[in-house]
Amino acid sequence: MGILQIVVVIVVLLLVKPVGTYLYHVFSNESNFTDRWFGGTERGIYRLIGLKARRGMSWKKYALSFILTNIVLVAFSYIFLRLQEGLPLNPNGIGNMEQTLTFNTVISFMTNTNLQHYSGETGVSYFSQMAVMTMLMFTSAASGFSVAVAFVRGITGRVSVGNFFEDFVKAHTRIFIPLALLLTLVMVALQVPQTLKPTLEVTTLEGQTQHIAIGPVASLESIKHLGTNGGGFFGANSAHPFENPSPLTNVLEILSMWMLPAALPYMYGLFAKNKRQGWMIFTAMMTLFVLFLSLNYYAESKGNPAINAMGIDASQGSMEGKEVRFGIPQSSLFTTVTTAATTGTVNNMHDTLTPLGSITPLTLMMLNNVFGGKGVGLVNMLMYAIMGVFLCGLMVGRTPEFLGRKIEAKEMKMIAIAILIHPLIILVPTAGAFLTELGKGSISNPGFHGMTQVLYEYVSSAANNGSGFEGLADNTTFWNMTTGIVMLLGRYVSIIAMLAVAGSLIQKKPVPETIGTFRTDNSLFTGILIGTVLIIGALTFLPVIVLGPIAEYLTLR
Repeated sequence: MGILQIVVVIVVLLLVKPVGTYLYHVFSNESNFTDRWFGGTERGIYRLIGLKARRGMSWKKYALSFILTNIVLVAFSYIFLRLQEGLPLNPNGIGNMEQTLTFNTVISFMTNTNLQHYSGETGVSYFSQMAVMTMLMFTSAASGFSVAVAFVRGITGRVSVGNFFEDFVKAHTRIFIPLALLLTLVMVALQVPQTLKPTLEVTTLEGQTQHIAIGPVASLESIKHLGTNGGGFFGANSAHPFENPSPLTNVLEILSMWMLPAALPYMYGLFAKNKRQGWMIFTAMMTLFVLFLSLNYYAESKGNPAINAMGIDASQGSMEGKEVRFGIPQSSLFTTVTTAATTGTVNNMHDTLTPLGSITPLTLMMLNNVFGGKGVGLVNMLMYAIMGVFLCGLMVGRTPEFLGRKIEAKEMKMIAIAILIHPLIILVPTAGAFLTELGKGSISNPGFHGMTQVLYEYVSSAANNGSGFEGLADNTTFWNMTTGIVMLLGRYVSIIAMLAVAGSLIQKKPVPETIGTFRTDNSLFTGILIGTVLIIGALTFLPVIVLGPIAEYLTLR
């Protein structure tokens, strides 16, 4: 039954074809049926922001527009969180957020990471939940989507990478706002709270007073998953029964955070005018996904080796840190999806995963999120595809080509930067944390598990995922500042590098296909792509995986 539950949810992903087609219509800038529904509203927004001529931008102008928009949003968000005690919609009287925690929080939500060093029900007011957290969930997702589409336009040879502000508006009006509104209504119907009433004060059976936090949960919950954000309204995130009350809501949340990233490869195939290109990318993503899902499900189903050795019945698997209403299957699927789709929401505590089971979320984030969030996965997988083409070209002594354009030194330098920055901002801070008491003092487990706690924090930050291993006491100046810097570098360095690649390729004249052209839309290249991802990942991260989860597993045995 567990495997059947997982298979049924995966089969629903066949919807990637209609969803990917819709995304193509949204961003192709060609007249289509979506213009009739949303064109009038968008023209009003364009007039309001002064966007009279929606001309295509160079990659530099596109990147600058993206960064400046993010800076403005961060500035407003920082002010709101620092002054939230005196702002409206604060019925529980929550105080202002501390300055280093505010820095970490606004960077976290603007970079689509949503790493939370605070507990939502006690750390932020309703106004902050809506005007900061929810707002940044929309805008960071729309920003990522826009960059991904610009990159696709560049490598497929469109006239330009597009106009950032037009893409940014369309991502809101045609995708995230309509879907979030619909999902919010569904969540409310399935018993997720949506209210501005203050915390409930109830009397328990023992006659004690208990405070139950509520609030505008459903609206945040919808964009949290649709935008692959992951920041929870409550500290327990989607393990909390108000955020995720039933197996049905659990499946809806899985599909919400998975469907759009999974549909992007099909959209890419339509841009490339070769659907096989899109299916090739999707197949590589799904193969890696199933591989690591199987590892997590197997490890969690087998249970904790130390507990098994004590003769305790472990027929239900390792249920520590998991909700009984979900069980092993939906917990394993959720864990794999949330790290493969760089969402960061959790319905079980990753700190309690078995050693082998914890390899799955760690590796998926180390490989730059496989499916990725709003565009991240597609961009990273295309980066690896270009790398694969380059390596194959070196082997046969032929100038590599991708989608009819030659891959030369300039593009490979940018791709090398994007690939190398990821392990650099993970491994260096992880090592640094063990060199000072500021880092070591936050570790709750002095063994190999403590190594994994620190590693997971920086991997999650660098991958813009945001899920936590939780055993770490991370709300300190050291962790707030270091993870904030890692989140910034993890988001913006790779985005700028890949936009530069798109800008370079779009200027090149297409090379006619010949009998000697290396095909990138068949099963052979799918295997090469998967191999490239795994080999680069193993070369950079296998040693530290051995020091953490694998060493812990061998010790427990």
